[in-house]
Amino acid sequence: MKHQKDDTQLRVIARAPFQVYYEGQARIVTASNRIGRFDILPGHADFFSVIIGGDVAIQTDTETITFPTTGGVVGVRGDEVMLFVNM
Repeated sequence: MKHQKDDTQLRVIARAPFQVYYEGQARIVTASNRIGRFDILPGHADFFSVIIGGDVAIQTDTETITFPTTGGVVGVRGDEVMLFVNM
């Protein structure tokens, strides 16, 4: 049985008050909350969390964008991910 490539991607917006870290399509978003590190992939359940300081990673088809945060919030609705950090 041949497996088909899943072309579903996340639509990601990652911002701070005066900076846009990333806006576009991604395969995986990784961040941390007080429970631990977590990944958001296409098809993830709707989700809202406070994120703690540390690195956020956004993996696209061609690169991984990583940036440090002092904390923030992340919201997932459908395949849209919104990160607001360093507030």
